[in-house]
Amino acid sequence: MRPRPEVAVTVAVAAVVLALAAVLAGGADAAPSPAALRLERALPPKGVPVEHLKERDRARHGRRGLLGGSPAVAGVVDFPVEGSANPYMVGLYFTRVKLGNPSKEYFVQIDTGSDILWVACSPCTGCPTSSGLNIQLEFFNPDTSSTSSRIPCSDDRCTAALQTGEAVCQTSDSSSPCGYTFTYGDGSGTSGYYVSDTMYFDTVMGNEQTANSSASIVFGCSNSQSGDLTKTDRAVDGIFGFGQHQLSVVSQLNSLGVSPKVFSHCLKGSDNGGGILVLGEIVEPGLVYTPLVPSQPHYNLNMESIVVNGQKLPIDSSLFTTSNTQGTIVDSGTTLAYLADGAYDPFVNAITAAVSPSVRSLVSKGNQCFVTSSSVDSSFPTVTLYFMGGVAMTVKPENYLLQQASIDNNVLWCIGWQRNQGQEITILGDLVLKDKIFVYDLANMRMGWTDYDCSTAVNVTTSSGKNQFVNTGQFDVNGSPRRGAPSHSGLIPTAVAVAVAVALIFGPFPRR
Repeated sequence: MRPRPEVAVTVAVAAVVLALAAVLAGGADAAPSPAALRLERALPPKGVPVEHLKERDRARHGRRGLLGGSPAVAGVVDFPVEGSANPYMVGLYFTRVKLGNPSKEYFVQIDTGSDILWVACSPCTGCPTSSGLNIQLEFFNPDTSSTSSRIPCSDDRCTAALQTGEAVCQTSDSSSPCGYTFTYGDGSGTSGYYVSDTMYFDTVMGNEQTANSSASIVFGCSNSQSGDLTKTDRAVDGIFGFGQHQLSVVSQLNSLGVSPKVFSHCLKGSDNGGGILVLGEIVEPGLVYTPLVPSQPHYNLNMESIVVNGQKLPIDSSLFTTSNTQGTIVDSGTTLAYLADGAYDPFVNAITAAVSPSVRSLVSKGNQCFVTSSSVDSSFPTVTLYFMGGVAMTVKPENYLLQQASIDNNVLWCIGWQRNQGQEITILGDLVLKDKIFVYDLANMRMGWTDYDCSTAVNVTTSSGKNQFVNTGQFDVNGSPRRGAPSHSGLIPTAVAVAVAVALIFGPFPRR
């Protein structure tokens, strides 16, 4: 008989505290003990192992391409941001979109690794009806929206999507619905059909006024979900793809003259999370730019080298050359970060060699971890990624480490970057992207970034060339709080915190 999860947690609590105490006393191998952390939601007592996070990340990659236009633009579109990069709190960032007439609000994950905006529709097989994120889920119903229409297979937009694999037509009947099926790396997936309906959003105009705006867009109406998409712990209403092709909302609004062919985000790294997301160009001192690799389905950059503590790692630069099997991708839909297989060992070895002498190292189940009572900035080296043109991205310890647990004044940290086993593709996910401005300048095919406090306002260019300060999007035009923001109150129970830490290091607890 397998033990009940709560029994496993109780046993794990004692084991972890004793093991970490042993390390602090000079032991060679140990497991973590927790600190009381603030949550946006409660985690299940069985914990969240790294393997599950990695599977979720693999489920978010999958985009195909279409082309788009770029007529004159009218303003900057501002979206609210919720969620956080902390895998023990949320492990994803999401925003809200208003669709249909009468309009309803839908929570959708911010994903720069895909193109399509899709939401769960009614009826739906396998779609969650509740969420551990403390948000209310909704189902879009095109039959109850007066402005909704289904996209037929004869529509030019469906014809283009068919050529790139973003659409399917089951019959030769040109009037049949234009459908889609997206299958992800972990076996989960979604399917449905495309609809056209009204999207409502806030627009910052050239006269420095914010107005309610709307536009008719095409998006996915999912009536079936499978795999991890059926789970409730981090369930949202859908995914908001910010890719660079025709069916992405970025391209659609630009082709309608609503917004520029550029978008920016600044994702807060604190446990409470949040941040800034605008269709527009953030302009701040310190922004540096490197070219986007053209003709790629993802946001690929030409990374050239990695430097740890001032020392260039002994990695052949050809390992980072972009091809069908290599390259560096920026993806907000990925929780962690993944290094090309050939770069992982040199990276971990360099970090381990450069830590402060007061830091104690330990390895458990292949994860390199450290125990320290000092701040991470003083105990761990800074990493610098260099891209084409000599452009540098500074990666602070908080952007490559995950805090696992603490006991007294000692904290257990583990390297959060994962080995992309058998692959030479590097993916920079939320762990790296947090606490930085990122600008996706599609008009000039370049990407820019700088370190930034994402809880403060930013300066964004409008179509008139003027600048406008935009805050974190937590308020409507009239200044009232937006509906449905998740609560950030409450402490994570000690037993649960320990369970999470143990699960990450040693794997999940047995389940009934």
